[in-house]
Amino acid sequence: MALLRHELSSGWTFKQEDDTSENSWLPVPKIPSQVHVDLLANDKIPDPFLDMNELAVQWVAEKTWVYRASFATPAGFSDAPGSVTDLVFEGLDTFAKVTLNGTEILRSDNMFLSHRVGVSRLLKRGGGGENVLEIVFDSALLRGRQLLEEHAHEHRFIARQTEPGRIPVRKAQYHWGWDWGPILVTAGVWKPVFLEHYVARLEDVWVRSEVGADLKSASGQVIVKTAGSGSAKVSVKFALDDEVVFERDLDVAEDGTAQTDFCLENPQLWYPLNTGPQTLYTITATLHDLSGTPLASQTKRTGFRRAELIQEPDSLGKSFYFRINNVDVFAGGSCWIPADSFHASIEAARYRAWAGLMAASNQNMLRVWGGGVYEADALMDACDELGVMVWHDFCFACGSYPAYPSFLASVEQEARQNLRRLRGHPSIVIWAGNNEDYQVQERYQLEYRFDEDKDPQSWLGSSFPARYLYEYLLPKIVEEESPHTVYHPSSPWGDGKPTADPTVGDIHQWNIWHGAMNKYQDAHLLTGRFVSEFGMEGYPHLSTTTAMLTSPSQHRPGSMTLDFRNKAYDHERRMITYIAENLPIAYDLPRFTHLTQLMQAEAMSFTYKAWRRDWGSGTGTRGCGGALVWQLNDCWPTVSWAVVDYWLVPKPAFYAIARALRTLDVGVRRRVDEWTKCHADPTLGAGPAAEFEVWVASGRADAVEGDLVVRFISIGTGREVKRRIEKRVVAGANATTDVVEKQAVGDSVGRDTSVPFRPEEDDPFVIHATLAVDGAVVAEDTTWPQPLKYLEFSDRGVRVRSAGEGRLVVSAEKPVKGFVIQEERGMKLSDNGFDVVPGEERVVRVEGIDVEKLRWTYLGAPEASLGLYS
Repeated sequence: MALLRHELSSGWTFKQEDDTSENSWLPVPKIPSQVHVDLLANDKIPDPFLDMNELAVQWVAEKTWVYRASFATPAGFSDAPGSVTDLVFEGLDTFAKVTLNGTEILRSDNMFLSHRVGVSRLLKRGGGGENVLEIVFDSALLRGRQLLEEHAHEHRFIARQTEPGRIPVRKAQYHWGWDWGPILVTAGVWKPVFLEHYVARLEDVWVRSEVGADLKSASGQVIVKTAGSGSAKVSVKFALDDEVVFERDLDVAEDGTAQTDFCLENPQLWYPLNTGPQTLYTITATLHDLSGTPLASQTKRTGFRRAELIQEPDSLGKSFYFRINNVDVFAGGSCWIPADSFHASIEAARYRAWAGLMAASNQNMLRVWGGGVYEADALMDACDELGVMVWHDFCFACGSYPAYPSFLASVEQEARQNLRRLRGHPSIVIWAGNNEDYQVQERYQLEYRFDEDKDPQSWLGSSFPARYLYEYLLPKIVEEESPHTVYHPSSPWGDGKPTADPTVGDIHQWNIWHGAMNKYQDAHLLTGRFVSEFGMEGYPHLSTTTAMLTSPSQHRPGSMTLDFRNKAYDHERRMITYIAENLPIAYDLPRFTHLTQLMQAEAMSFTYKAWRRDWGSGTGTRGCGGALVWQLNDCWPTVSWAVVDYWLVPKPAFYAIARALRTLDVGVRRRVDEWTKCHADPTLGAGPAAEFEVWVASGRADAVEGDLVVRFISIGTGREVKRRIEKRVVAGANATTDVVEKQAVGDSVGRDTSVPFRPEEDDPFVIHATLAVDGAVVAEDTTWPQPLKYLEFSDRGVRVRSAGEGRLVVSAEKPVKGFVIQEERGMKLSDNGFDVVPGEERVVRVEGIDVEKLRWTYLGAPEASLGLYS
């Protein structure tokens, strides 16, 4: 008998447990779901994603909710001898008691666990009526507070974000709110529920593989686990496209396992984006009975790759970069938070769209942050297909977690389950123990003697018992369940040293925006061996802001509702400080939106270019191994550090990252640190003695010859004010190459300081570099005198025209800063947020909207929103 599966996705109702009214039971549109989604569908709550409605739904988290489904036992689910019927819950959020036909069958207190319960004897069959499945969800908010009290005698619970009650609860921590998201503590059936009927089934198919150091073989074991009775053989087949490259029939042992070695000669390997193909093999396992009849089958895709984290002593300290298939890879990408406050509502197509944005912007690494969930296979599948490497945190964030026995047991179960589920994805190259928990240890001076105390049992009795998780239990489980995947104790972390140490491990560089609020122009001074978090806030496009704020009276910077939407600590002071230091202030919503977006894009350009430059010229010179911006996405419509908003509308910063991570990129840096550092002196960095330098960053496997042109263009007139530099350059393979060493623009004597300086008589200029290969420009960069607020941007002579076939062509008579097309949902642009210089045209490919309907602006534009017919 072949395995049968019956989804329990419809026919559900739910109610508030203490609601005894006649109409208390409400329909559930579909399962998976979560209670806020179902209440909203029944018009019982306002949309928490609009205005300040988050405040009006807080009561939901304090209630107990009951979900109920009635269903007939499916035809074919017989009670024949040897057959088994299981009820499978892939995820229950979070404190759940489950009964079937009045019998309790399960209690769960961990959102990250799946459960399988045998229900053969409980199902009603043969006209016996409908089965009733009921799940009672206690309040995770209240249960968390209870757990604090129960364990207060043995652990000091600390939460750097939101309330400590989240710490003992194995649930997505962002549900308690974060500095970018709302407080929406959910409950519900957040993953599929289904019945399975079988004689035998495949429990797990693990292709445990290792690629040889010479890349000429992929070998290992296929390990199959079965359940049930009556299975005799398992057939295993590897296929590449339509060609079978490995096939084997295996006998099933008495313990239900089957195993065989395999070796593929000269395998086609999986490579990250822009370094090679993303080859995926199809693995099929089929379970047969003694007569050869198929009982169950499982098909998955996997890739073979050799992944290493290179941590070697060098002149700077200790390196930290990834080597994939013997190729050093600069990891340029983003950090990921859950794409929705209601995780159950995220469909596979939405995951695919997010991964597609990563690939479209040349980002090759996604860091799955530890305050969310163990992410969906749909996201990992998309990363596999598109070549996006995944750094995945275990689900701990910004807290001091306990280590009492029941907590450890639950964590071990969740770690093993999710590693087994995700270990076949070649995109996952590293697991990290947590997010920023060692920073909590530092801030609160919890006991941590890395070099002196190596006894895991002693850690359990310390004030930092979670060290046992991160440095003993989790690495042990990773080694057992997913060998050949890198494990790192935390992000950030480096050999037990202070987490801000830039010479070792990874760092979270928050001295831009947070901390000291350093200038983003100083990014080259703020590098580390691997920068796994950094960021700058920016408003979403106007279409997003006006959609989340329903009252026109609130469509202004500083309005109560707009201020409420930004959850970042001190966001007003930080945002306006960076704007005031750098840009001419305008405080209407369209212009202020543009200023924040320009500021965020500038920060991304300075950081990514500076840190990619530190990639170095080869092994032994790798300064910075990667840069991952905080953050790619939002979980609701908001103002945050995200470079793409909740509705997948990219901000200009997204395109700045895409340009900085091109396979070939050119960078120009000029001296900017004198401006507004103390007393304003704009003459120091702008005069003829200003220093500049040019480099090329290459991710190509071979050296590339190209033509470099450097122009010095007056901001006031658009004319070239210095002799341009034209030279043939060679960009080293997988390296950064200095092509113009630091030099002065002109006469080193500079201006006569005895003559009064008059800004209106000054003639500042941009330095604009282009790199062409085989006659085609592949990269450009423009560096401006800083701060931009000192410059005069009127009368730019901007010309925008439609060139047909969805193309917009932008040109200008004078240098233009921050040309931004106002994006909306459904649009797709090839570029945005760019500078324009005289003598060059910027061509933007446009999809999803008529080019003639586009609106745009730029720094100094005569109106906040312009169009072809303005």
